[in-house]
Amino acid sequence: MSMSTSARYPGYDVLAKWDSPSFDDTTRQVLAQRLKGVPPRRFLDPAEWELLEAVNRRLLPQPDRAEPIPITPWIDAMLHDNLGEGFRHPDMPPLRDAWRQGLAALADETRLRHGREFAALDTDAQDALLQALAENEARSPLWQAVHPQRFFTQMLLKTAAGIYYAHPWAWNEIGFGGPASPRGYVRLGLDRRDPWEAREAQQDREVR
Repeated sequence: MSMSTSARYPGYDVLAKWDSPSFDDTTRQVLAQRLKGVPPRRFLDPAEWELLEAVNRRLLPQPDRAEPIPITPWIDAMLHDNLGEGFRHPDMPPLRDAWRQGLAALADETRLRHGREFAALDTDAQDALLQALAENEARSPLWQAVHPQRFFTQMLLKTAAGIYYAHPWAWNEIGFGGPASPRGYVRLGLDRRDPWEAREAQQDREVR
C-alpha cells in the first residue's frame, strides 16, 4: 500500500476500494498485476536498462517514495512483446529499432558532452541534456537514425508518463478513483463529487 502524501489529497488510498462496488474482478486482476507482477528484464541489455532507469528517475522523480513506481520494467515488457500504439511517424524506425537506436544515441550524446555515462552525471547535467533533446539540440551523429526531439517527447516522456499514471499509487496523488466501470460516476457537475471519490483538502485562500 502507498497512501497519498500529497497536500491536495492527503491520506487518500484508492486501494481501500478493493472490496467495494467500485472495483470488479477484472479491475482487481489488472491492479494486482501492476502492483505485484512487475516483469523481469527480457529485451534491453544491462547498459540500456541502466540508462533508461536513470532517465526515468529524472523524467518522473519519486524522492518521497521508499518504493518507486516501476517504469523501466514495463517499457522493457512492451519492447519484448513488440506492442506499440499501432502507428509510427514515417521518419522513425520500427518500435524496437527506434528505442535501441534512440538509447544508443542518447548514450553517445552523453559521452560527447561529458565523457562519461548518463547515470554518472549529477541531476543538473542530466536535466540539461534531456532539455537539449527536447529542444532538438543534439550533437551525436547517431541521431541521424532517429529524430532526437521526437524520441524524447513521443517515446521517452510519453511512455514513462503513461506507465506512471497507470499505477494506483499515482492515482492517489491526483485523487483518481479508478475506472468508471462498474460503479460509474454520477455527480459530474463543477465542484461536485461522489461519496466514494477522493476528498480534496481545503486550501486557504488569501483575500486580496
